[in-house]
Amino acid sequence: MSEPVIDSSGNTFADLGFSPEEAAILQMRADLMAQLRKIIKTRRLTQAKAAKLLGVSQSRVSDLVRGKWEKFSLEMLITLATRAGVRVTIKTAA
Repeated sequence: MSEPVIDSSGNTFADLGFSPEEAAILQMRADLMAQLRKIIKTRRLTQAKAAKLLGVSQSRVSDLVRGKWEKFSLEMLITLATRAGVRVTIKTAA
């Protein structure tokens, strides 16, 4: 007998039981990290070049590329994304 399939709410963290506030922040952090990793990969940046672009040490870029999300606040990820040329906006539900 298989487990029932439950539709996602659209936020994995909310589905895992985090409060709505915490789930929203965690989802934003995950999205920004994924976008930054994609930029580094798409532009074929070495960690050294990415560090220069983002204004951080190479070890911080390593943390980012390895997905060590616990080492980055939402504010820091917004800062890094802005330095990479991303216009960060928040969409609100109507």
